[in-house]
Amino acid sequence: LKKGNASTYFDDDGVKVAPRHVINQGRLEGYFLSTYTGRKLGLLSTGNAGGAHNLIVSNSNVGFNELVKTMHQGLVVTEILGHGTNMVTGDYSRGVAGFWVDHGEIQHAVEEITIAGNLKDMLMDIQMIANDCDGNSSKYVGSILINKMTVGA
Repeated sequence: LKKGNASTYFDDDGVKVAPRHVINQGRLEGYFLSTYTGRKLGLLSTGNAGGAHNLIVSNSNVGFNELVKTMHQGLVVTEILGHGTNMVTGDYSRGVAGFWVDHGEIQHAVEEITIAGNLKDMLMDIQMIANDCDGNSSKYVGSILINKMTVGA
């Protein structure tokens, strides 16, 4: 992405960066590897020492409003609070704030509620990604519709 917030010619190891797919059509095509991690895995660096540069996650031309209309009932999460993710197992339990959706329409604001589950299960249950990316970040990801999630008060 030219002139993106994280645009750079070289990563933190001095390796040239290049645009590429990491996941394409639901298939894993690559990793985020520095020189060190590439060497440990017997692979070449992908130019990602220091992390991803202008990561773009896209899937459709669906806008946020259409994504909300697709939901029969659910939660639009606008803020994730605190810590509570086990990076070994992928289990999470996090406080959130946002809006309650019923019959495809936002009904009211909610706060002090909890979402819980497993990151792998959550990622495998993505139904749709909207095109409402925030252009003020180095990660360009639209709103994500997840089919099922545990929500508690």
